[in-house]
Order: sequence, then C-alpha cells, then structure tokens
Amino acid sequence: MASVVKTFYKNQDLLYKLLLIAVSSVLIVYFFPKSGKFQYDFQKGFPWAYENLYADEDFAILKSEDALAQEREEIRSQAFLYFDYDTNVMNNAVSRYDASFSNVFNDSLITNETQLKNFGRNLLTEIYKTGITTEKPALDASRLVYLKKGSEVTQVNLGQIYEASEVPSLLQRKLDESRYTEYKNLFLQLFYDSILPNAIYNPTLTENAITQELSQLSPTRGVVTQGSRIITRGELVEGEALQKMLSLKAKYETQNFSDSRYNWIVAGYILLVVLALVMLLLFIRNYRPKVYENNTQITFILFNVLLMVLLTTAVVKFRPAYVYAVPLCILPLILKAFFDARLGLFTHVITILLLGFIVPDSFEYFFLQVIAGIVTILSTQELYKRANLFISVGQITLIYIIAYFAFNSIHQGGVENLEWENLGLFVLAGLATLFVQPLIYIYEKIFGLVSDVSLLELSDTNSKLLKELADKAPGTFHHSLNVANLCEAAANEIGANAMLVRVGALYHDIGKMNNPTDFTENQATGVNVHDDLSPKESARIIIDHVIDGIEIARKNKLPDRLIDFIRTHHGTSTVHYFYMKEKETNEATSIADFQYPGPLPFSKETAILMMSDSVEAASKSLKNPTSMLIDSFVEKIVKKQMDDGQYLNADITFKEIQQVKKVLKKKLNNIYHLRIEYPE
Repeated sequence: MASVVKTFYKNQDLLYKLLLIAVSSVLIVYFFPKSGKFQYDFQKGFPWAYENLYADEDFAILKSEDALAQEREEIRSQAFLYFDYDTNVMNNAVSRYDASFSNVFNDSLITNETQLKNFGRNLLTEIYKTGITTEKPALDASRLVYLKKGSEVTQVNLGQIYEASEVPSLLQRKLDESRYTEYKNLFLQLFYDSILPNAIYNPTLTENAITQELSQLSPTRGVVTQGSRIITRGELVEGEALQKMLSLKAKYETQNFSDSRYNWIVAGYILLVVLALVMLLLFIRNYRPKVYENNTQITFILFNVLLMVLLTTAVVKFRPAYVYAVPLCILPLILKAFFDARLGLFTHVITILLLGFIVPDSFEYFFLQVIAGIVTILSTQELYKRANLFISVGQITLIYIIAYFAFNSIHQGGVENLEWENLGLFVLAGLATLFVQPLIYIYEKIFGLVSDVSLLELSDTNSKLLKELADKAPGTFHHSLNVANLCEAAANEIGANAMLVRVGALYHDIGKMNNPTDFTENQATGVNVHDDLSPKESARIIIDHVIDGIEIARKNKLPDRLIDFIRTHHGTSTVHYFYMKEKETNEATSIADFQYPGPLPFSKETAILMMSDSVEAASKSLKNPTSMLIDSFVEKIVKKQMDDGQYLNADITFKEIQQVKKVLKKKLNNIYHLRIEYPE
C-alpha cells in the first residue's frame, strides 16, 4: 500500500494531465453531434476522388434548397386568400336604404318611385355581392379569393372585391350607364349614408392554409434504386451528382443507430479527440517543457481549446450558417500573449482539427481558419499596442474575404451568386476578435498569468512600488533603470522577451528598500555601515535583499514571472568581497555563508538580467574607463559567471551570450561617452 501511495505522489502531475485530457475529451464529445460521420469527403465543383459509387439500397433524392425555395414561393403566390364576409352588413345597408329612400326622394313630381327604389336596391345588392373591404392586398387581380360567409365559402377573384375607396367612382359609373342619370346625385347621397365595408381580409386563416400546403410539400424527387451508379471516379460533383451525394449523406447521418452502433460512434469520437489532445500535450512536453511542468498553464490551454469547441458547436447546432462568425482567431492571440507564437499556432490547428468533425464544408473551414490563424500569428506584434490589434483584425478579415471569394469562384464558376451575408459574418468575426483585450485581463486574474499588457502597466515608473523605490533608494532606482535599458537592448538582440526582462530588471532590487543605506549606491554621506560590521554580517545583509525583495513583491501582488527575476538575478554566486575579507582572518570559513540562495537563472531573460546587473553594478568601480578596459571588464565578469555554472539551467546558447556581451560593451561605451582610440 505504501508503494502505491508513493507511486501516486511521484506521478501525480502526469495523472493530473491525463485526467485533464480525459475530462476535456468527454466534454467535447458530449457536445458533438452523435450521428455517424459520412465516410466520403467531397466538395461541390471538385472531381470525385474515389472509385465508382453504387447504391447499397434504395434512397430518395432530396430537392435542392433552391428548388424547395422556388416551390415554396409558387405555393405562396398561388395560395387562396381568405376574407371574412359579413352578410348582416348588406342586410343592414338595404334596411337603411329603404328607410331613407322616401326622405331623399320626396319630390311629388317623381312618378316612378317604385322603379327607382328597386333599381337602387338591386345596385346596392350587386356591389355587396362580392364584398367591400377597407383595404385589400396589393396582388394580382386574378388571384383567387375565398369569401367565408359563416359555414359557406364562395370563390371569387381578388379583382371582384371592391375597396371602400373605389365605391364612389363605381357608383358614379353605374349611374351614368343607367337610365336614371338625372337622379344621380340623389342616389349618391343615399348610398353614402348606407354603404359600409362587409369583407375583411383574414391573414391568419390565409397563412394557416399556406402553412398546411407547405407541410405537404415533398422534400424529395425521384429515387436512386439499389445497385444503380451514383457517381463515377473523376466526375465533377455538381448538378444531379451533387444532389445524389447530398441525399446519400443526409440519409446516412439521420438514420437511427442501434445502441451498439451509437456506442461505437461515441467511442470513435473519444479516441480521436484524445489522440489530438495527447499530440498537443506531447508537443508542449518536447518544445515547451516549462509550460508542461506547470499544471495551471496546461489547464489554461485546454480550457481555451474547450471553450472554442463548445462555442462553435453551439453555433453549428442552432445556426450553422453563422459558423464563420465565431472569432476563432482569439485562441492564437491569447496563447501568443501568454506564451509564444509557435504554441499558439499549433494549438489553433489542433482545435480546427477537432472542429472538422462538426462544421459543414470541413475542408473549406479548415483552410480558411488555418490561413487566418497564420496571419494572426504573423501580423500581431506587441499586442499591448491597440493600433497593432486593430491592424491585425483588419488583416484577418481581409484574408477571410479573399479566401471566400476564391472558394465561391471555384464552386460557382463566378461571383454572381455571392452571398453577401457571409462577408458580414467575416467582418463580425473580426470585430469580435477585439474582445481579446478584456479576455486577457480576465484570464490574468483567474489563472494568475501575466501578459505584455500587464507588463506595460508594471513598467510605468510612476507606479506605487517604483515610486517608493525611487524615494527610499534613489541610487538603487537609478541602477535598476540602467540595468533595464541594458537588458532590453540585449533581449532584442537575441530575440528574447524584451518587455518581460525590462520589467523584471526594474523590480529586481526592490528588496533594498528595507535598508537602503546598507548599499553603496544609496550612501550619499560617504558613511559606510559595513565598516563597523563583520564580513559575515555584511554578507548576510547583502544576501537578504533577495529574500526581502520576494516578500515585498508578494505583498504587492507582483506576478510570479517577475518574482523569478528577483530570486535568480544573483543565482548562487558569492558575495566575493566580504568572503575574501573573512578569509584573511579565518581560513576555515565556509563559502556557503557568503552565497546567495539561488535558484540559478532558468531562461534567456533571467540570464540576461544576471549579466546586465553584474556588469552595470561593477562598472561604477571603474576609475578611468576606456573602450579596451570595458571590453575586458565585461568579458571577465561573464566568464566568471559561466565558470561558476550560473547559466547551466538557462536555455541560452554560447552564441547568444556572445551577442549579449557585445551589446553590453556597446551600451557601456555609450554611457561613458567613449570612442575607439585611434593610433596617432
């Protein structure tokens, strides 16, 4: 049992990573569609790359979306319109007409009153027969209409129904054509008081009828019989062949699988997702070992992969047409901000491979997203500069649009059928990429990471901690500024993180604030407290500034990446002056009492700080510096550090050390305003 526990603790980091991959894989597959994956991959307009394909069983040919849309439009254009016809309105109008007739036609000279009254009643009935409406749809007059009179339905043409605004002119025309023209004004007066609309358009009933007809629309046309050839090798996948392949694919992906086949599908998905995530983990282990050793950073990377997969899956599930609106380029941007471009691009490609299972037109999607990811990595420099982010977003959007134009030209043989809505989706994805800035801030707080954006804020010399350093230890502050400039120049020379090492240099000596006058650069009066202390006590004070700096940094919540510079800027080197002074009186003294606790520098940036710090501090002891003296002085200090093994853990090469020394020499010569001495 003890051996099992020991083995568990020994391998707990590996077990955590394996558990993380397992959980991520299960979550990804859980949100994947569980239909079978069609075994053939094809693209519209491209040749069929497989052998001749024959039907294993009968299947229906699906109509294309254009054909279905055309049929739907025909149904809508030919559908009957429904009007509610109120017979009471006509009866009431006739009653009002009869009651008002005698009052209007009250002239005693009228001899044919009964005929006039019957003429008016017949005219009124004729107008009401097909209905009068307040407003009718602006459609063809020949469109068929159903007049719903209670339980009875009458069929007429739309043109036979009169609008209320048409009735006055209709009455005038009818009266002009009759033999009672002389009574025209009296009839018009009478009709105006009697006529009201009696037919009301019923959009609900009309739409229900259209919906019913649409529901009966068949989505298929014809059948491919078992054994018949679907497509031949080399044939272009377009027209009838394309529709047959889409029908076969839809039939396969929508069929009901048995429990055993369903389980096999899920198991296959899990194996492929695990394989992809393991490849990502192996890449990190081989090429980014420091990231691999940090479980928080591994969790952060897989969390972002999972987030992008889940976001894309949700869009594909509810609105597949909007899949290109997902800002997938946020992923390489974030990983580049916290790690580096190579890791960001590799993770981006792995994520796209996973999404290839669920997105439509997976080849086109893969091509577009990989190209966009490469452009993101190449175009985004110094993310903390807002202008650079906007430029990068513009370039990403442009690449999307160019690639879409190219694919559309291949598929359609032109740009006539270009879907402009897709261009809007690309612009939307580009704008959504701008969300990377607040997202970086959120991730810094949640995962305790640090990006160039935060480093820029920390490099402000007006920040609380640096202002305190300048007030309490002005000499140390000035030294830190000089070291920061040296480090930044050296880092730029060898391709290291210049922003990180500059900020690390600004804070590397903050521990000296506790006892500033114990360090020579802050002794303005010329009184040296070490004159009254033993070498061991003096060495302990000097060494303690590293421990004090770590405590101050943690108290002020500086990121761990900056605290690493404080811990390592002296490595395990010796406080040589006081060690030699102690040996003068005590040969048996232990060197361990005069050594910094370490650890050794473990990156290019921390190694650069050690070199720059030592060279800048020691350069203050030069009495009459010359160019040759500075060159030999730099060589001597760096060689001593290399002989002591201070750079054994740092991933810095001999060539890069030579380049750093060259920069330090040049900068020190500039500081002391030295020129090359020419022989007379």
